[in-house]
Amino acid sequence: MQKLYYSPTPTSPEICFSPDESIFFMRGISNPEDVRAIYYPVIDWFRQYTDSLAADNTHKYSANFPLKFQVDLEYFNSSSAKFLYDIFLELKRLGSNGNEVRVEWFYDEEDTDLQEAGSDIASLVEMAFTFVPKPR
Repeated sequence: MQKLYYSPTPTSPEICFSPDESIFFMRGISNPEDVRAIYYPVIDWFRQYTDSLAADNTHKYSANFPLKFQVDLEYFNSSSAKFLYDIFLELKRLGSNGNEVRVEWFYDEEDTDLQEAGSDIASLVEMAFTFVPKPR
């Protein structure tokens, strides 16, 4: 599957999903005016990727080689939260197909709101996240 890459802007995050390089991350700020324009293609990409792995049982992520999804957002608005939830549902579906998925949620160690937001999303989607504090 082809790599998906979005360059960051002042209101949208850098997004990189590269299965060949085993790189999956989102970082920056997510406060776009048209959240659908950014996240619909991202969710579609993940759905296609999940479907392709389900169809091809030879390529699986394992405990020794998990799909590591890193989220390092400084800020995201409530509209973005809904789409983040949808992305995590796809990750959960990937995990339910026998793949090992690990989510790393980075947050500024002084920003407990961002950590709580990640905790809330993890709880809603019923996935375990690893919370990684970033020192100032």
